[in-house]
Amino acid sequence: MPYYKKTYQLKFSKIGINLLILFLIGVILCILLFILIAKDLPRPEVFTERQQIMPTRIYDRTGETLLRTIYSEEKRIIVDLEDIPQNMINAVIATEDARFYQHNGLDYRRIIGALLFDFKTGSRAQGASTLTQQLMRSTFLNMEKTATRKIREIVLSLELERKYSKEQILEWYLNQVSIGPNIYGVGEAAKSYFDKEVQELTLEECSVIAAMIQGPSYYYPYGEHIDELLQRKDYVLKRMFDEHYIIEQEYEQAKDAIVEFKKPTMNFDKAPHFILEVENYLLEKYGDDYLREHGLKVYTTIDLDLQEKTEQIVREGAEWNANYDAYNAALVAIDPHNGQILSLVGSKDYFGEVYPEDCTPGLDCKFEPSVNIATYGQGQQPGSSFKPIVYATGFAMGLDPEDTIVDEKTSFGIWGDEEYIPENYDGLYRGTITLRSALAMSLNIPAVKVLMNVGIENALRTAKDLGITTLTGSYGPSLVLGAGEVKLLEMVSAFGVFAVEGLRTQPTYILKIEDKDGAIIEDNNKTPRRVLPQEACEKLNDVLSDNDARAPMFGANSALYFPGHWVAAKTGTTNGYRDAWTIGYTKDIAIGVWVGNNDNSSTVKKPGVVLAGPIFNRAMWQALYLGY
Repeated sequence: MPYYKKTYQLKFSKIGINLLILFLIGVILCILLFILIAKDLPRPEVFTERQQIMPTRIYDRTGETLLRTIYSEEKRIIVDLEDIPQNMINAVIATEDARFYQHNGLDYRRIIGALLFDFKTGSRAQGASTLTQQLMRSTFLNMEKTATRKIREIVLSLELERKYSKEQILEWYLNQVSIGPNIYGVGEAAKSYFDKEVQELTLEECSVIAAMIQGPSYYYPYGEHIDELLQRKDYVLKRMFDEHYIIEQEYEQAKDAIVEFKKPTMNFDKAPHFILEVENYLLEKYGDDYLREHGLKVYTTIDLDLQEKTEQIVREGAEWNANYDAYNAALVAIDPHNGQILSLVGSKDYFGEVYPEDCTPGLDCKFEPSVNIATYGQGQQPGSSFKPIVYATGFAMGLDPEDTIVDEKTSFGIWGDEEYIPENYDGLYRGTITLRSALAMSLNIPAVKVLMNVGIENALRTAKDLGITTLTGSYGPSLVLGAGEVKLLEMVSAFGVFAVEGLRTQPTYILKIEDKDGAIIEDNNKTPRRVLPQEACEKLNDVLSDNDARAPMFGANSALYFPGHWVAAKTGTTNGYRDAWTIGYTKDIAIGVWVGNNDNSSTVKKPGVVLAGPIFNRAMWQALYLGY
């Protein structure tokens, strides 16, 4: 044999031996690593070997009053797997881990699929964790995204599957999984959300609980994302149908069924709607695990003195308005200099009962206590309270309050297959009139003319700059009369911009947040941004505070008049008298009031100044008394 061939074979043999040695070393290291990580494997049946829970505490703006403690105590009802309805089991498996009975703790098919999806899209949106991995992660591991934690999760999952049956793992998972703040396991979820034993759950209720697992804070049924929760409920049902757990008839019936949630039981009695907004904010920004482990101290913007008074004022005003078939009301007060929410009353009585008694929440109730009208922004139209936004656009483009306009019957062309010919509230025409008088008396025809003069898109741009986020559709001349849907919170914030002459600060519930060691991890040092020229706001403020100019329509001593104090204000009433508004401000506070019904039904024909005005008047006097 030639020499070079022997040399080549010798080198190849040495390379092979070296590779084999490296492979064996790698195998040994993997085994040692496995032993090292797995040697302290907790007994999965003991779910108490967890990090100490350090609850998050929420305070008022002074830091002296504790308003709410979250994650102070885990609520859990342990149930045997045999007592959990099959629909509940199938809903969870179909949505979270369809191949649960086929894998050994890791679903390699899903892992590869997720990697390919992430590679194609450049994102990390696809998860591939099995129920076993989720169980290990939530029970014994933290949520840090480190290689060590992931390896330990994998090892624990494989070892758990080796030691225990699928049924046992599933039972532990269904008793351990987080399904809302402080709520763990399907037994507790059934009791907390539906006031039922888990065995009594319907198919649609099972699908709701399964839907929440992916994001227990985001899909919390008493938060802002109830619509998204119900959409995900339908997704869960579709997965159950696709996996042949239910037939088409069951799928359609459950999808169309109305889900009724139990009235939430809270461990607080002060500013409930405000506190829930704070809690939703914290959960969305920091997540369940961070809030549970870091013992945060949250100092909010709420002024408890003002809050307690406004809650009383709203409740009493709404009780009086029941005489006019208006059964609900909401209020927001903001410091316009820094965006701090000083008071938020989401309904007339968070702890009240639905009205009428036999109504279906979300469908035909005139009053629903837990719905936060202040932040909901679906169905509430601003009426004439939107006019200042359009006039501010005009003033920014060079119009002046003393410019004149003709108030006469006018056709603005075809809009929505109809000729648009608006009328004033009183059905009268005043001929040539100043913009000051037209806005102060809330005349409709001049307002539409101003809108068409400045341009609909320019008015929408101003609204967006002022923080109105809901006007995303296509609008015509009726926009200035309040044809779009808005949120009370955003409207009050927008009027607050007028108060500080064109500077906007995003509304906030938070003064500062400290961790368990007292280090500040978030504060409210926000820099205001100019969104309107100062001169335009000065013109608008001069008009909205001109009691003489509005007197011909509202009277000299209306609810908008505050003798001895500078207060600017505007009312609003929608078509059909469904929504009544009054929003106003001083240099130091902006207050807005909405009155109406949750089902968007009409009230007796009374304008905003009659229904919302008295509540606004009392709330503003209270704010002035407190020094705002």
